[in-house]
Amino acid sequence: MERILVLGGGIGGVEAAIALADKGFDVELVSDKDYLWIHPISIWIPTGEISPQECQLPLQLIAERNNFKFTSGKVKKIISKERKVLIETEKGEEEKTYDRLVVAIGGVKKSHKGLEHTLSICGGKEELLSLRERYEELIKRGGGTIAFGFGGHPQDPTGVRGGPVFEALFNIHYHLKGLGLRDKFRLVFFAPMPKPGKRLGEKNADKMFDFFKKIGVDYKVGVKIKEFQPDGILFEDGEKIESDLTIFTPAVDGHPLLKESDLPLNQAGFIKIDPFCVVEGSDYTVWAVGDCATIEGPEWRAKQGHLAEVMARIVGRNIDRISKGTTEGMESYLPHVHIVCLMDMGSWGGILFARTDKRILMIPLPKVGHWLKKLWGWYYKNSKLRKIPRIPGFDKP
Repeated sequence: MERILVLGGGIGGVEAAIALADKGFDVELVSDKDYLWIHPISIWIPTGEISPQECQLPLQLIAERNNFKFTSGKVKKIISKERKVLIETEKGEEEKTYDRLVVAIGGVKKSHKGLEHTLSICGGKEELLSLRERYEELIKRGGGTIAFGFGGHPQDPTGVRGGPVFEALFNIHYHLKGLGLRDKFRLVFFAPMPKPGKRLGEKNADKMFDFFKKIGVDYKVGVKIKEFQPDGILFEDGEKIESDLTIFTPAVDGHPLLKESDLPLNQAGFIKIDPFCVVEGSDYTVWAVGDCATIEGPEWRAKQGHLAEVMARIVGRNIDRISKGTTEGMESYLPHVHIVCLMDMGSWGGILFARTDKRILMIPLPKVGHWLKKLWGWYYKNSKLRKIPRIPGFDKP
């Protein structure tokens, strides 16, 4: 039985471990966290609608329910030419060998001057708890300015995180409205690109800004950010937006660990893979999925959780083929590169966005959209623990 090592306990890594275990492989997943963090539903932590505990699943429990091994440890070095990985555990440094390796360690925040003065809606548990505390302080104070923004990456734009920032803005808008405090707060959106949200379609991006005007959200776009300061954002044109709380999500950058590995990387530090998710030059021994991988496709392509899961399942099926001695019928992730986003808007509901090469959809879902995303969160957790059957096509947040 082939020994397969999966690096990373996020959405892509967990799905890869499940898919490979289902094929009967000896699978071990390594992560420096002992839980899977469910990013799509963590957007409700700042408004207190959900607790951090509800956004996480113990990796040991997922492993037990899905027949793979979980090891808690930090990956220190990947040496693919020798088929080994060095990890740091409570017992010290250990060497892991493998027959095949799946890398799903995600990425890191792209650096910005003064980034420590911001908090990200795509951060982990501690960062979102800090965000909630800061937000609650402003509510107690009775008003203030909250700035929401996201950054770009000129070397690889696929890791821009716009959707969650829009969700945070809309959730806080309607939360303040429910508290009767909306008129006491100034909400400002900012981004360096001329038309944020363009990936969802030109017309849909225009509608987003029409909606900003309707609900009283100011915005500044198309000007690069010079630096973040404790009391606001300074732009390259000299303008400064004063802010009591800056919620900013940088684009995803390549993980530092990868830059010290012997894996082939693009300019942004992401692993180069072929359409079958095989790392270039690895002869089917190393595979990569999710944010750590270079994603090809149309100009509007984006790294999303559902694509990471699709890639993980494809890796499971492709490795199964390779282990049986054939490359016939190998599957590509490219036909699955599309955008699917149920943008939550708190008490208002939500909007379903979908984009493929053939069509662009925008479907408002007043009231029901919010509860559909809640339902997705319940489904995701329970299906990962094998408490309920998996429903094809319902894995998209």
